[in-house]
Amino acid sequence: MTWHVSEEDLRAYARGELAPPLLWSADTHVGSCADCRAVLASVSDPVALDAGWERLDAELDAPRPGPGERLLTRVGVAEATARLLTATPVLRRSWLASVAFVLAATVLVVHAVDAPALFLALAPLLPLAAVALSYGPVLDPTYEIAAVAPTHGFRLLMIRTVAALTASLGLNCLAALALPGYGLLAFGWLLPALALTAAGLALSVRLGPLLGPGLVGGAWTALMAVAAMHPAHTPVAFTAAGQSVAAALTALATVLLHQVRDRFDAKPY
Repeated sequence: MTWHVSEEDLRAYARGELAPPLLWSADTHVGSCADCRAVLASVSDPVALDAGWERLDAELDAPRPGPGERLLTRVGVAEATARLLTATPVLRRSWLASVAFVLAATVLVVHAVDAPALFLALAPLLPLAAVALSYGPVLDPTYEIAAVAPTHGFRLLMIRTVAALTASLGLNCLAALALPGYGLLAFGWLLPALALTAAGLALSVRLGPLLGPGLVGGAWTALMAVAAMHPAHTPVAFTAAGQSVAAALTALATVLLHQVRDRFDAKPY
């Protein structure tokens, strides 16, 4: 063996002061070099050496941040918040790819049959589903950790909600831009989407994170089914009156959600 750890580095290793990556290199080398182990034994204090091993174990066992988490921390997001965001199930590539495929297929159908109501009916359901699937004990892989975290449950819920909404609304907007022939009507789904999401969250306090949004989504689907019986008219939800009602429902559900925010600390969210 032509290379050995210097005595100075071995002393730092024994005191637990050697930093990675030199720490990892020294640990690997000492495990296979009898000469360096002999030097280490002569310069080390047993208590300090045990502390060094504990530090090494902590370094090796620490979770490695993924690309998304590193990107968020670089733009100023706190490490704990970045980890909560990247652990959100609906931010995984499989979910995003599925949503993108559904929207692309819908846009193609709209272009083929000239039926914008199909896109307008589907688009509000995607953010609602994204938020419903981003929290709760059934689908959240970090639920048990989040449940015992010293953080307000409502704050955790809002972090996941903002992440899910940002991803879903962004994809919806891209799909709407692919329908330039319909003008502002192509964005008529936005206020209904916010209204459905806010209502689903408010109902989840009493009905749970799946049943509450599920009932809201079912009501929206029934409304769109009734509107489909009159294809010659624009669905009422996308008229000026319908948009006003959606805005009012969004505000009302947001106020109700804020009033019951403390309940998210007392039951699964």
